[in-house]
Amino acid sequence: MKVKRSSAQALISVCLSVAAHGVFAQENPAPAKTEVVDDPSEIVKFKESCGSFQLKGAAGCAELLFTGHPVHIAVGNLAPQNRFGAGLAYIGFLKPTETWRPSWNADSVATPNGSWRAGVYFKFVHTPNFSTTVHYGKPKIKSNLTELPEHTVVNLYAQAISLNKLTFFGLGPFSTEAGRSYFGMREIIVGSSVVKPLFPRLNVSLLGEANGRFVDIRSSNGNSSPSIEALYSDTTAPGLSTQPGFLQLGEGIRMRPIFWDDRLHLNYQASYQQFFAPTNSQFSFQRFTIDLSHNIALYKTTTRIYVPRDANGPDECSIDRVGKFPSCSLDKNVQMSNCEKVAGKDSSECKSISRDLQGTIGLRFFYSTSVTQDQHTVPFYFQPTLGGGDINGNPSLSSYQDYRFRAPDVMFVRESFEHSVWSLPLGVAFMADEGRVSLARSDLGAGPWIHSFSAGLTLRAGGFPQVFLLFSWGGKEGTHTIVNVNTSLLGGATRPSLM
Repeated sequence: MKVKRSSAQALISVCLSVAAHGVFAQENPAPAKTEVVDDPSEIVKFKESCGSFQLKGAAGCAELLFTGHPVHIAVGNLAPQNRFGAGLAYIGFLKPTETWRPSWNADSVATPNGSWRAGVYFKFVHTPNFSTTVHYGKPKIKSNLTELPEHTVVNLYAQAISLNKLTFFGLGPFSTEAGRSYFGMREIIVGSSVVKPLFPRLNVSLLGEANGRFVDIRSSNGNSSPSIEALYSDTTAPGLSTQPGFLQLGEGIRMRPIFWDDRLHLNYQASYQQFFAPTNSQFSFQRFTIDLSHNIALYKTTTRIYVPRDANGPDECSIDRVGKFPSCSLDKNVQMSNCEKVAGKDSSECKSISRDLQGTIGLRFFYSTSVTQDQHTVPFYFQPTLGGGDINGNPSLSSYQDYRFRAPDVMFVRESFEHSVWSLPLGVAFMADEGRVSLARSDLGAGPWIHSFSAGLTLRAGGFPQVFLLFSWGGKEGTHTIVNVNTSLLGGATRPSLM
């Protein structure tokens, strides 16, 4: 994905500000205080962090501007081809009960090509009572976000997104570059989801969702290739002329266990979705998805493996969203009353920037298949894609153009390696991808795999959005350079999928 000069300059400025923290941050932590002081107002914190134009304070200012509460700058790439966007995010907290902690998150982002996204996300976190114990020393909370207690989470959300530039090459594995066309799309999602933890030892959770999806497909002119309606019809692009409303239901199971003395992290998820189109049942279909991720930490005590935190909003990266730890650590000079205050206080701190040596080896297997009845078909805008990035921003076969291969059935494998660069919050990455698509499930195992390789830099600094700068090669259609900024903060929850 190409980024214009102004967007790239903004991205580089953010990266430099964050990287400065790794060079100029103080080595010695501040001494522990014996009193719990309320956080200063947003204006006071801004004056303290951003009042002086000194490089040493650049990271603290950037952290406040891009992760602060209750308001901060929201940044990230919308779907590939729609460029880097910026806007505002607001994080609010509602009055808690004895067993539930509600919060809400609203944001709006726009890009230079006129694309935009706006959403409101309500979250209800179940917080059963537990007894507070006291011990001396550091709290026994490990470095990875997955190791904090899981809680039942209920989500309510409404999100609208408008994308002015998406590409369509045709369906199936034999589409060609000559078939490239462009279209615009607006999608409104209103729904709810639930995460119910089970079996804490294996970190197993049941998943459920119910969404209303309303899609509108439109022309996209003024590009290097024609608009979609000039090359395709409802036969070759199902759902092109009409887009009914959908009721989408989903059930699934997720497992995130940690083995091998905190070195092997698994993230397994299987889901089954049903898409019902009451006004045009020929577009109703079902989808079954398996996503298996494996990450091996090269350094036991320092490597952090980030996964989305269900208890956070997409614009929130708090380590302890619930606001209570099962235990409280005390300095010998701190009284019990202060420990109680700390244990009951909401934590809005994100993961700090690490200068430790870190590295991971990853392996991911993804499989998605769609099931339809006779004469039914899957709308092209709900079919998964491989190549560059998909509509949710997930990369695959990155040497190919974005959305290059589109079909109801896909299979994808990725091997990856990432390692930190000296003491900076930067990393080098290498990825090898193999994938295939098919119009029929029985054909998915036939034919050769499509290959692609990528190498580049990553930025995983504190709670900032993750940044990728990758150069990809190895496919049969040239090379591709990708600059992508995640739309959620590290440690934040994921947004509703667009397909």
